[in-house]
Amino acid sequence: MTIRRIKSYSAQTGYVYQYYFEEVRPRQQRGGREGTEYIYIVSRDRKHTFPVPVFLRRDAGERWAESHGRPLNGTEEYAAAKMRLFAAFDEIPDLEAERLSVEVTPENVEELLAQLDLD
Repeated sequence: MTIRRIKSYSAQTGYVYQYYFEEVRPRQQRGGREGTEYIYIVSRDRKHTFPVPVFLRRDAGERWAESHGRPLNGTEEYAAAKMRLFAAFDEIPDLEAERLSVEVTPENVEELLAQLDLD
């Protein structure tokens, strides 16, 4: 039996989400792009849960590596996915309906990881 650590996040949308990390799926494809999926199980009412896959595109990791002179390690990739999950909580009013659009892209990877002050 796996024990999950349930965490809470108070979103700018007004919801207080509860979530936990479920699994990582390396070498996935979405929209013809390769990357890694981080699956979170989410609830906004403590009754109904739904998966939110956060897709870390490979080209996002490559962009970050080019500008920082080194690739992201596994912990940093997980951090990018989690920061994108938080951004989705804040930005998407109906996250359950829009959950497949949650991605770490070359356009947002710097902003997401800047919050963590990585070098």
